[in-house]
Amino acid sequence: MFLEAFGSALLGLALAWAALHRLPDRLPARGVVLTAGSLGAVFGALVTHGALGPGHVLATLIGALTIAAVLLSLLLRPASRRLRRSPAV
Repeated sequence: MFLEAFGSALLGLALAWAALHRLPDRLPARGVVLTAGSLGAVFGALVTHGALGPGHVLATLIGALTIAAVLLSLLLRPASRRLRRSPAV
């Protein structure tokens, strides 16, 4: 279980790092994103391991990545758009 938790934390960090490089203007501070990614992955591994039981390492890591991606998607802000004024005003 320790290796699953450690591996999922590393996968969560990698996913958060990729999200930071892909969408830097739509995410909050770097530390928040990296922490949320790793903690989300560890929580996902815990939930998946609890649901499936021991012996399903690959499924546990997939569950960890899924939960981490969901948590990171909750941190996304809308794309900045310029406010358009109507010509009549």
